[in-house]
Amino acid sequence: MGIKIIANNKKAYHEYFVDEVFEAGLALQGTEVKSIRMGQVSIKESYCRIRNGEVFVDNMNISPYEQGNRENHDPLRSRKLLLNRYEIDKLIKKVDEKGLTLVPTKIYFKDSRAKLEIGVCRGKKLYDKRETLKRKQADREASRAMRDHSK
Repeated sequence: MGIKIIANNKKAYHEYFVDEVFEAGLALQGTEVKSIRMGQVSIKESYCRIRNGEVFVDNMNISPYEQGNRENHDPLRSRKLLLNRYEIDKLIKKVDEKGLTLVPTKIYFKDSRAKLEIGVCRGKKLYDKRETLKRKQADREASRAMRDHSK
């Protein structure tokens, strides 16, 4: 049960409170899988939408495969997420609530299958972002002090 993380969306954790996460499969073409294996994927600007009872990820940039030919894929095409009906219904209910959105947080391989972790997120205000940065800075200083003290 090996998990190999390809890309993290740190911006999502800075911009949003992640309430709940779901693991979804991705409907990909062959050259897209090869590009993801090489780490040529970016999920920083991507977002998820629900259309006709199906979940899609938009604006996820998977660079064209270098050894690909004319069968190469479009880098920014909309990709379908593979979720079961219960999960999709749950996501629809969550997104209908005010202020909640779906944001991709991580892309990884789990048992040789590409998976996308999507978070049900609530937007942060500016003061929340400042509080998070202060907490991170304090944690860094504390760990640095502990490390220097042990030397």
